[in-house]
Amino acid sequence: MEVLDLTPWRCPEPLIRLKLWLKDAKSGQTVTIRLADAGSRQDIPVYLQRQGHHVELQQQSGNTLSLQLVVGAKQPS
Repeated sequence: MEVLDLTPWRCPEPLIRLKLWLKDAKSGQTVTIRLADAGSRQDIPVYLQRQGHHVELQQQSGNTLSLQLVVGAKQPS
């Protein structure tokens, strides 16, 4: 599985890099996203859900959050 490690950067860089990645992503594509910046850990999951992607928490330890993103797959109701 592909991993998008955004832990080295602080807001807004993780969101910018994620948006660039999403430009080339295909619907149904799955990726693990790792975030360390406090603002990004809070904002990016909300942003992805608002954009119509499915996001699940994989792991949260210390200051690192791991999410599984399925591109273009809305959250189940």
